[in-house]
Amino acid sequence: MEVIKYLSRMDLFNGLSDDELAQLNHATPLETRNKGTVVASPHMEQKVLYIIKSGKVRLYKLTAEGKELTLDILGAGHLFGEMTSFHTGSAMFAITMEDSVICEIESRQFRKLIGEKPDLALKYIELVTGRLKEMEELLEYMAYGSVRERLLFLLHKLASKFSPGSEAAQDWMPLEIELTHQELATMTGSIRETVTPIINQLVSEGVLRKEGARKPYLIHRSRLEDAIPAFQ
Repeated sequence: MEVIKYLSRMDLFNGLSDDELAQLNHATPLETRNKGTVVASPHMEQKVLYIIKSGKVRLYKLTAEGKELTLDILGAGHLFGEMTSFHTGSAMFAITMEDSVICEIESRQFRKLIGEKPDLALKYIELVTGRLKEMEELLEYMAYGSVRERLLFLLHKLASKFSPGSEAAQDWMPLEIELTHQELATMTGSIRETVTPIINQLVSEGVLRKEGARKPYLIHRSRLEDAIPAFQ
């Protein structure tokens, strides 16, 4: 019953009947994954659609040099897994950034469902299209941007997903995801020794603020947006 209630609240499954949700429930177990668990990788069979009920998951791929390049960070309500079949050849990994509760839907059943429900298929295509657009923009920054530009872009994306009222707020807002300098370095294809001075510089510029060692970063949205360059 808990899974049915959760799925019914998601935009993707809005409009499904109780019977259809009940069918999904039988093949949608809830599983808690500890922080640092690899949920999906190129070495696993991609036959599952994952839905995050709680927690956060990082999607990344390995560069030719063996470095991790973050493609996205997902939170509650986001999907991944079967979606990767739409990517242009990117072999992706998915790893939990904190203890997370994740639903799994068997690929064959989900494909059958979207085949029978055109509206659901359209919603799914919209999700995939939006994800691809975000990744293309990220890869452009990673290919042509400096470490500072990549870090600014990453912070902006994280703020849009994990900060309350981020669309309207122009003042300080907390970044509701805990990240170390090392994690930020990994996510931008850099090293901690390079990222730390840039973060300190952003603090001095009034873009970032931290009010304690165990407190989340605060981001000034308008200053952050002004600092991000636009690639043509």
